[in-house]
Amino acid sequence: MEHIKMYEKHKGHESMHMEMVVILLVTLIIAQVVLVEWKKRHYRSYSLMTLLALWVIPFVLSLRSQYWRFIFFWLIFSCITGLVMRKAIRKPIAGTTPRLVYKWFYFIYKLSYLLGIIGYIVMMFTFFGVNFIFNQPPHTWMDVGLLLVFYGLYYGVLGRDISEICADKMACHIGYYTPKGIPTRHLERNVCAVCGNQLLTDVNESGVIENTYKLTCDHVFHEFCIRGWCIVGKKQTCPYCKEKVDLKKMFCNPWERPHVLYGQLLDWIRWLVAWQPLILCIVQGINWSLGLE
Repeated sequence: MEHIKMYEKHKGHESMHMEMVVILLVTLIIAQVVLVEWKKRHYRSYSLMTLLALWVIPFVLSLRSQYWRFIFFWLIFSCITGLVMRKAIRKPIAGTTPRLVYKWFYFIYKLSYLLGIIGYIVMMFTFFGVNFIFNQPPHTWMDVGLLLVFYGLYYGVLGRDISEICADKMACHIGYYTPKGIPTRHLERNVCAVCGNQLLTDVNESGVIENTYKLTCDHVFHEFCIRGWCIVGKKQTCPYCKEKVDLKKMFCNPWERPHVLYGQLLDWIRWLVAWQPLILCIVQGINWSLGLE
């Protein structure tokens, strides 16, 4: 009955609907070209605006729709991340700050990966009818699966972008890394160039807390620091000499490779979460100005 009513309401509006579809496609193409050129020419401002859109737009939409659960988790994440960012950008930087920052964002990264996998499994179980074994309606399980996937992807993307800013700030403040040119400090022996702390174990030794990792350029780091630098901070160069890092060689374990692929997936999701709502708002504004429904 609802379908019949909708059909009667829009009967004879085929040309108007076609015009709206054309407006949508043209706006998407133009917006994509503008975003690609913006990213090429002014990457820093593009990244900053993308991060701001990622952080603010879902919160505003949730306030409008009264999604209190999302607002609750968003506030917790924002408060803790704000404190971590404050420590990362403070000068002079404390010796314990780099490890604290990497631990927090690595935890967010792992948690987002886990939520995404669990959500996907729940949706697959729903497709195969496993929910009927537990006497549950399919839409309930599907809603849970989609919710977990959304939370995993959203906080994974947001945490990844913020961690990149923190990685740059910490490295520059420590003094071993500069975005351009040579480092301002000489790398001492048995010192990690990411966090600036002492290396407690040799490269070939098995550490109690964590191991020591050597890159192909012969610079050594805490394993936890270099993983945070390459995966979480999206850096594919040595933090000291900027030599290119081959992630496939670095993470030769097949169980760790999906983490790199997952990071690439998060990069693609960023456009969908940050810019898609703005583009749709522009399309709605064009339709409204032209009197299209």
